[in-house]
Amino acid sequence: MIDYEILKLIWWLLVGVLLLGFAVMDGHDMGVGTLLPFVGKSDDERRVILNSVGPHWEGNQVWFITAGGAIFAAWPLVYAAAFSGFYFAMLAVLWALFFRPVGFDYRSKVPDARWRSFWDWGIFVGSAVPALVFGVAFGNVIQGVPFHFSDIMMPYYTGSFWALFNPFALLCGVVSLSMLVAHGANYLVIRTEGQVQQRARRASMIFTLIMLLAFALGGVMVADMPGYVISSVVEPGAAQSPLTKTVVVQAGAWLENYQRYPLTMLIPALGFIGGVLSILLVASKRGSLAFIATGIAELGIIFTAGVSIFPFVLPSSSQPGSSLTVWDCVSSQRTLGIMFWVALVMTPIIILYTSWAYRAMRGKLTVAHIQANKHSAY
Repeated sequence: MIDYEILKLIWWLLVGVLLLGFAVMDGHDMGVGTLLPFVGKSDDERRVILNSVGPHWEGNQVWFITAGGAIFAAWPLVYAAAFSGFYFAMLAVLWALFFRPVGFDYRSKVPDARWRSFWDWGIFVGSAVPALVFGVAFGNVIQGVPFHFSDIMMPYYTGSFWALFNPFALLCGVVSLSMLVAHGANYLVIRTEGQVQQRARRASMIFTLIMLLAFALGGVMVADMPGYVISSVVEPGAAQSPLTKTVVVQAGAWLENYQRYPLTMLIPALGFIGGVLSILLVASKRGSLAFIATGIAELGIIFTAGVSIFPFVLPSSSQPGSSLTVWDCVSSQRTLGIMFWVALVMTPIIILYTSWAYRAMRGKLTVAHIQANKHSAY
């Protein structure tokens, strides 16, 4: 049996990897959906865009579902507390996501301009709203969420829905949305030609620049933001209750990990390096490398959030002692161990069949191809 402390760290890393997989795989088709009404000017151009992600978007949802399932199984207290606090925000995400499957399946069934325009904007909403709200959720986690546990570990959320949309959280939403849109634009640069590709290139550079500026501003705001520090003794290898520790709020605490472990500065650096490389590569018409570059930027940005607040996973702003950390929010050692071996087997399988699907469907999509195949699925 793997040591409990090691398993806790492994699952912190695996949850981060699953969130990254979601951002890279499901994120690019959300970016494409967000760009649909703007990059595609005619019906044929929009069908080119839809057919570029049509065969893949459902399979990419695996990363979203797996990340949610992993949080539920590995961090049950986080799942319970977060969904109590973000309940209406998550409902907004689900309601928006309803437009995606219906839009993809029904959009081209009826040859009516108003019908198709309605579903184009529906796909836009179903892509842009989740991308924005996920960033807003991360922003609130970094600031601390107003929740606490009762003596019987019942979570209580004491905030309001509208309080979630505060300036810092909205800035994080901008980072998330621009990051995914830039990634989706780079995917369109790979798969399309002509005017669609040119518009995608411009969108990639614009949204990558927005991402870099918002990410930098977020870093400045975090530097002045109060963070959380565990002031009591913690036994990482033991089973613990979240309520047995003492947590204090301290200015600049979210920068301590970077001061203690200077190599971690490479992680936020990857966010900037990936973004700058993407702009340069798109300008030189190297779409595939630009797509990899925005993937690197996503890695840097997502893990910057995780490293900054480590070992906290869900800090509590109303009762800091109820904050959840890597050490005390987890399932049993046996559960984490079984899940680890399942993940070790299944994750490579998911990567392999996804890679095969993209390889099988590779190649450029053009307006001429759409006009020659009027009865294609999308």
